[in-house]
Amino acid sequence: MSNEHTLDLHYVHECFQKSLKEDDDVIIEAYIDGYNELVKFLNLIGTVFSFVSSDVKSKIKVMEKHRTGDDSIYYESFKKMMKYEKETSLHEKNGFVSGSRTMLRLHRGLDFIRLFLKRISEAEETENTCTTCQGSYNETLAEFHPWYIRKAATLAMHALPTRPDLLKKIFGSEDELKEALTVLPQTLQSCDEVYQRVDKLYTEFGFHELP
Repeated sequence: MSNEHTLDLHYVHECFQKSLKEDDDVIIEAYIDGYNELVKFLNLIGTVFSFVSSDVKSKIKVMEKHRTGDDSIYYESFKKMMKYEKETSLHEKNGFVSGSRTMLRLHRGLDFIRLFLKRISEAEETENTCTTCQGSYNETLAEFHPWYIRKAATLAMHALPTRPDLLKKIFGSEDELKEALTVLPQTLQSCDEVYQRVDKLYTEFGFHELP
């Protein structure tokens, strides 16, 4: 795994590939491993998304409890977890922290991260990172955030550095950046596949609207 100051796309790709189970399922542990690396991206782009990043960390802690608890057998994969919580109506139980609800927050965050990473890598050198970020945010996470968070996030995006500086911040030196950009397409493909599978499961179980 890479150091804390740069994003290791190889590692994200490996974890997400490892998480693919059968034709339609995703293993939670490998998903979280890859996600933990991706969260660095949120920290590296500055304080803009620190609120998302800290939310993600607390959600991952919740899942670690599920995965080591008495019913850990049901928290091995997304499909198993959703089937278990649906059949037992656990997702509706007061005082129970639903794994499906918890992972839904991460799922929505992944949508934003993959879109922004894709757009920032394809953008022109001179393109405004603030505009790119706002577009990606408005199409993904924004619809799930209350207006005051949307307002704060949009304002903070104005502090984003230029594209060359932002990429350097995320990936490190010129050579590391070159390597990262060659690995990025396959990493994004893994992100997309994992995202689509998880999204389909949320649709099948009717869990998209979990409060």
